[in-house]
Amino acid sequence: MKSTTISFPILGLMLLFTSWVGAVVTREPIIDTLYKDSKQPMNVRIRSLLDQMTLKEKIGQMAQHDHLQATPEIMRDYSVGSLLSGSGFGPPKGDIRATANDWVDMVNDYQKGSLSSRLGIPMLYAIDSVHGHNNLYKATIFPHNVGLGATRDPELVKKIGAATAIETRATGIPFAFSPCIAVCRDPRWGRCYESYSEDHKIVEQMTDIILGLQGEIPPHSRKGVPFIGGKDKVVACAKHFVGDGGTIQGIDENNTVIGWNELLNIHMPGYYHSIIKGVATVMISYSSWNGEKMHANQDLVTRYLKNTLNFRGFVISDYQGVDRMTYPWSSNYENSLLRAINAGIDMVMAPPNHTEFLHILTSHVKNKLIPMSRIDDAVKRILRVKFSMGLFENPLADYSLVDQVGTQRHRDLAREAVRKSLVLLKNGKDSKKPLLPLPKKASKILVAGSHANNLGLQCGGWTITWQGLNSNNLTSGTTILSAISTTVDPDTEIIYNRNPSAESLKANNYSYAIVVVGEPPYAEGAGDNLNLTIPEPGLSTMINVCKNIKCIVVLISGRPLVVEPYLPLMDALVAAWLPGSEGQGVADVLFGDYGFTGKLPRTWFKRVDQLPMNVGDEHYDPLFPFGFGLTT
Repeated sequence: MKSTTISFPILGLMLLFTSWVGAVVTREPIIDTLYKDSKQPMNVRIRSLLDQMTLKEKIGQMAQHDHLQATPEIMRDYSVGSLLSGSGFGPPKGDIRATANDWVDMVNDYQKGSLSSRLGIPMLYAIDSVHGHNNLYKATIFPHNVGLGATRDPELVKKIGAATAIETRATGIPFAFSPCIAVCRDPRWGRCYESYSEDHKIVEQMTDIILGLQGEIPPHSRKGVPFIGGKDKVVACAKHFVGDGGTIQGIDENNTVIGWNELLNIHMPGYYHSIIKGVATVMISYSSWNGEKMHANQDLVTRYLKNTLNFRGFVISDYQGVDRMTYPWSSNYENSLLRAINAGIDMVMAPPNHTEFLHILTSHVKNKLIPMSRIDDAVKRILRVKFSMGLFENPLADYSLVDQVGTQRHRDLAREAVRKSLVLLKNGKDSKKPLLPLPKKASKILVAGSHANNLGLQCGGWTITWQGLNSNNLTSGTTILSAISTTVDPDTEIIYNRNPSAESLKANNYSYAIVVVGEPPYAEGAGDNLNLTIPEPGLSTMINVCKNIKCIVVLISGRPLVVEPYLPLMDALVAAWLPGSEGQGVADVLFGDYGFTGKLPRTWFKRVDQLPMNVGDEHYDPLFPFGFGLTT
């Protein structure tokens, strides 16, 4: 074989050419930054960005991780779409009294990681702002939704949405898991206080809170397209789709057994109205409909919500909602994730970890179990929300709103909401001799009960922590006792005794007693309750005081409780629900500065064996009917 000799100059040129080709092959592709141009139409921006994204980057956008599992480096390397702070879990530096500035700094640290990624897609930080920015120390805590339903005032609720948005954005967080538009049909459900009413018409009206959270939707906007109106607004989330308030015996995350027409007529209207008002996201319910997990229900999530109702925002799972599709939880996560994504879920909240989520979803796509078109649809929807809210233009938070947390203006709004939420159920043993409003000037009055001087009990669950706290130091606000003290005449003597003895009651000559009792704080399944009795020692305190003194009972609860056996003992009964941080609103109405106007947002039953019982039922025999409420 004849040998070939190559001269050194030619060899050098070949080596240079080879190294140049290698450099060309390994060089990162040039990024077209058209998607960063805010003057471009949104669809052009979405397409420009989507076309440049790798599968790994697309899957990253579909994950919402708990921030405790994330680092700025993970945000950068995995293009994570969203983070959340679970209620009460993982505040900045682990401090539940962290300031708004602390929150801004924490969120920005993660965001800087996202912005340093290849494409610089900003992440969306989320939190449960369900009755104000309830995770933030010293924020304004508004009444829970059941109380707002009693106001029958959509304009008030819209203002509350706007105040909540401002205080949430003050901490650098632009995504709130609110509102809950469940139609609670059984008060034994532990989330019933998160529902505005058993009547879907009231729930429909209260979706005006979205206009406060996200901003007033511009005229002639396309139906179903998300709208977020500025840096003082947040992405809202209508939840939990659908039928979560109709489960058997009110058992949380359980099965709603009803026909299509009932689902459509009772549980669905709130979503239609939310979409009309531009809601950006919808969260799926843990529950099932006729045995099928909502997280796997393609007919409802894709065909009805997305196609029929024309929802153009993104659909998010509930916290570990994909894990909970099986029992034991996570026992077949690969299959659960497959079913959930194909059902139409766009973003998965709290997947196991960033690597496992990426690996499983990548495998499903490569094995053609999930079509690429489904991945692209999910990412388009997520990007649509991010572009709509101006997140690419303003990804980093600042301190410009920190002085808006817990302002007097917001507290006055919460106080107004408390006043309007109170429902007067009884006023005097003789209807011709009403006890309320109470005289401010009296020789001596008694304030009793576990809930009279306890801000934690007054606020309920989802306050600073997930389950709430039985504590008077969890945040700042006004207890009912403090409110009474500042309202009555300075010469009126107030005696406070949580649980007075019969002897002390007989020994003192009280003009009247205000007894404030109710439920402990709870959230979700921890609040499921088949008995619905007034818990001790509140019940004994109430009976003891009302047997001996003219008494007004103020009931602090997330739902109606059993009161019929004790009603004859009471001179007056007020349903105050879970009023939040501004207890002064209770005193405003008790002492006649404002009148009682609230109406029951749900039926008050006589006995638990009547449940479920809702207005319009064939056998309707309540203690107080839906819509009842005396006025003063």
